[in-house]
Amino acid sequence: MDSSPENGGLAFGEEFYARPRQRYWLHALLLVATLLSTTVVGAGLARSFAAGHPFDYQGDLEGYARMWQEPSYLLAGLPFSLTLLTILLAHEFGHFLTARYYLVDATLPFFIPAPTLIGTLGAFIRIRSPILSKRALFDIGIAGPLAGFVALVSPLIAGVALSKVVPDIGRSGDLIFGTPLMIRLMEMVRFPGVPVQDIYLHPVARAAWVGLLATALNLLPIGQLDGGHILYAFLGERTRHLSRLFLLILLLMGIFVTYSWLVWAALLFFFNMRHPSIVDPNPLGRFRTWLALAALAIFILSFTASPVHSEP
Repeated sequence: MDSSPENGGLAFGEEFYARPRQRYWLHALLLVATLLSTTVVGAGLARSFAAGHPFDYQGDLEGYARMWQEPSYLLAGLPFSLTLLTILLAHEFGHFLTARYYLVDATLPFFIPAPTLIGTLGAFIRIRSPILSKRALFDIGIAGPLAGFVALVSPLIAGVALSKVVPDIGRSGDLIFGTPLMIRLMEMVRFPGVPVQDIYLHPVARAAWVGLLATALNLLPIGQLDGGHILYAFLGERTRHLSRLFLLILLLMGIFVTYSWLVWAALLFFFNMRHPSIVDPNPLGRFRTWLALAALAIFILSFTASPVHSEP
């Protein structure tokens, strides 16, 4: 049966799946709202960076009121917001385009604007039809992190190059940001011998930092996260037990490292643990095994045990 967009559906075996309409207006509205919320945060980051002061999230919330009185205030926030949205778009379109390649129905990205530390709760796509093979599941799952990681490398290099040394800035303020291995390696090249707590990241580098955090979270090998899809493609139903083990590790990290992991553990437990079964005896092959190892390396480079915590 024809699976072209014109007939409004997709064929799977003898079954026909009716494709719902894309709500383009909603995707566009959420994208514009997220651009606005992340630009407000970016303007606060830019102001703090220029003054050499630690980022004051509560104080910079006034930007939501200030933007109506002084719209030009937002211009300084565009380097952060545009960099961040580009990274998130690359990640989600990696999933979307790969899903379309396999004739899996997927929505365009939904962005989530929010007055958080980064101005958003991220983005996601919805898979609205079955994924019938392990190779399709693996490719769709890994495409997002790979695309997002590639998209953040250049901004990260540029952002670290624009960063500066401010003594003890990393331990100032109410919130302390962790440093992923990839950023630390670049800092050691740009600022040899300078302690990590003395390096003040430029807003563009901070946007790439958010991209690394999003990549690491998505690659956690749990449930329906990208890492869970990758692991399921290799191990099948055994992934359920491993997901519970990794969830327990998150709980322990929440107790002994930073409480924020408890929030993630709770969200994943209630919303993301189930995984639809796929019966497919075909092996993934050597190339996909190498891609999985590349994803593991990306996870190690992107992960930080304590992304954000309060100064004791």
